[in-house]
Amino acid sequence: MTERRAAEVAPPVWDRGDWTSLPRLRGDCSAHSCVVGLGGTGLTLIAELLARSENVIGIDARDVGAGAAGRNGGFLLAGCYDFYHDAVRRHGRERARDIYLASMTEIERIRQEVPAAVQRVGSKRLAATPEEVEDCRAQYDALRADALPVQWYRGDDGEGLFLPTDAAFNPLMRCRTLATQVRAEGARLFGHTPLLQLDGTRVITPHGVVHAERVFIAVDGGLDLILPELAGRVRTARLQMLATAPVEPGRIPCPVYFREGYEYWQQLPDGRVALGGYRDQGGDGEWTHDATPSHAVQALLERHLRQRLGIDAPITHRWAASAGYTDTGLPVVEQVRPNVWAAGGYSGTGNVMGAMVARGLASAAVDGDDMPLRLLLGPDWTRCVTHGLGVLQ
Repeated sequence: MTERRAAEVAPPVWDRGDWTSLPRLRGDCSAHSCVVGLGGTGLTLIAELLARSENVIGIDARDVGAGAAGRNGGFLLAGCYDFYHDAVRRHGRERARDIYLASMTEIERIRQEVPAAVQRVGSKRLAATPEEVEDCRAQYDALRADALPVQWYRGDDGEGLFLPTDAAFNPLMRCRTLATQVRAEGARLFGHTPLLQLDGTRVITPHGVVHAERVFIAVDGGLDLILPELAGRVRTARLQMLATAPVEPGRIPCPVYFREGYEYWQQLPDGRVALGGYRDQGGDGEWTHDATPSHAVQALLERHLRQRLGIDAPITHRWAASAGYTDTGLPVVEQVRPNVWAAGGYSGTGNVMGAMVARGLASAAVDGDDMPLRLLLGPDWTRCVTHGLGVLQ
């Protein structure tokens, strides 16, 4: 119990303690665009807006990557929100393949943006039951039919798939690297600056107001609190993780997800093992905005670490994050009020999907071209736009 109490106050394993917090916003200012939320989506969106010669201000209630974007499992997975065979059934072969190829391109783009944070080592999907083995075979057949890279895997740790296109990465390093880059390019970023109220496109914070032509709410967990009109369409869940002291190198050569992705783990370059999951076994209490680790889920993670993975190294970190989920698995991406856009609800797939959404959102809101979003969300995605606003303002 002493180990657990000490670990609960620790930051995520990704945090190396070498970051200087952003300044608070003090006083009023103006910009073409204000981005609320400095995670992977928000920072990618800021970079896209800067590339379009926009004057941009970004704010966050805490700091860069302080939410799920910097506290997740560190997986970059092609295909995003569906296993490939499910995507083919839902969207048709052509669109499913286009999305898959676009996500592979996005993984490579992320690697090029932050090469120090990414290891292109592939990933494994391991089956928890005989029924899931068959589901893996269906995924394998669908990928092979469309000439997408996949290998059947069988080893001491289980049976399933190896996906060579995937990668492991440090999500917090990525966010902080992007923040440093966009600040160097002229973006003004402020931390510890929560959004108190939106008055049209006036972003009201405790110590200043941002006057913007358009506002982007790029928040995953807690999106329903910032924009109450989205309550019921996106729900916030707590995702929990732990990490160990270093173990022998090569113990886990690539990221692994298990039981249809409910559990996931990887070994970091320094030998530490990071493990997350069991959200569905934590009960209704895991549908919460509270990002404090719970004893029930942490006990399940610890048992998995010791019994399934056979790792007895001390646990050094326990942490949690809030993530948004939708009934369809598709994110919420829409103009919810005049010149106020929302993006979030990635259902646990925000590392790649969030970046793709950001690029599509910049294209739709600034360029008037919504084709990237049509690819991700379907040709009729504009029907989600409320209040009869139309797609573009």
